[in-house]
Amino acid sequence: MTQTAPLRIAMLAPIAWRTPPHHYGPWELSTSVLTEALVARGLDVTLFATQDSATAGTLAGVVPRPYNDAPGIDAKVWEMRHVAHVMERAGEIDLIHNQADFVPLAFSRMVRTPIVTTLHGMPSERILPMLEEYQHDVDYVAISATDRSPNLRYAATIPHGIVVDAFPFGAEPVRELLFFGRIHPDKGTAVAIEVARAAGIPLHIAGIVQDERYFEEEVRPHIDGVTVRYSGALGGAERLSALGSAMALLHLIDFEEPFGLSVVEALACGTPVIAFRRGSMPDIVRDGVTGFDPRRNAIT
Repeated sequence: MTQTAPLRIAMLAPIAWRTPPHHYGPWELSTSVLTEALVARGLDVTLFATQDSATAGTLAGVVPRPYNDAPGIDAKVWEMRHVAHVMERAGEIDLIHNQADFVPLAFSRMVRTPIVTTLHGMPSERILPMLEEYQHDVDYVAISATDRSPNLRYAATIPHGIVVDAFPFGAEPVRELLFFGRIHPDKGTAVAIEVARAAGIPLHIAGIVQDERYFEEEVRPHIDGVTVRYSGALGGAERLSALGSAMALLHLIDFEEPFGLSVVEALACGTPVIAFRRGSMPDIVRDGVTGFDPRRNAIT
């Protein structure tokens, strides 16, 4: 009996951060989780990512380091070279899974290899024309119902997965609330500070500063190391400890967030999530069961 060769998959990761990231990098993290799961199932997976990335599969990279870690690397130039790299090898591959946004779509009519593109966020009006143009050449996957645009054709809606066993259960939380994510008005960092202060509970802030002015004016003045402390972006054991040891995660977003990876990770640790009912939160957080909507419940 002839044995069928395993499916050859190219996983095209973004190059903003390493795959998997040391600290911040949700797209890269999700790409890594899926890559390693497919490798574990016996598929022939090649991860196209930065050269400092890691995988149990085959790593193929032309970009030395993530452009967010290396100021000398021009993002536009190296993203094009990165995408061209996988397309040049399309004849060796059975399926390309694009996790690197819209640029690879421009190559889709030049190769015969099927392309699946995971859209990690609701497309902006600037990007939508590109996605509309190629929607019959590639298959789009949304990460939540909120992530789906009425202008596009989707093959499926598949939320991000995590390795649940990697998140230890936090049986004895400390008396501290957690804000975990980008420091940006959309993420509600300043609102989290107000909520923690009103509750009289210390707040731990962890994440990259994406809006410097917002951080300097709305966040930094409140950081005293006691009632509010800031630890920057966390990875590895520090990330797990922060998510698992908090009384609750404050996820008070001010936009229609397509998915909240830190929300799922906190829940995996047994940490309840306090979140506004916006974006994908109603699909992730069960009010009164795994978390609370502060606009419907008095949280004290």
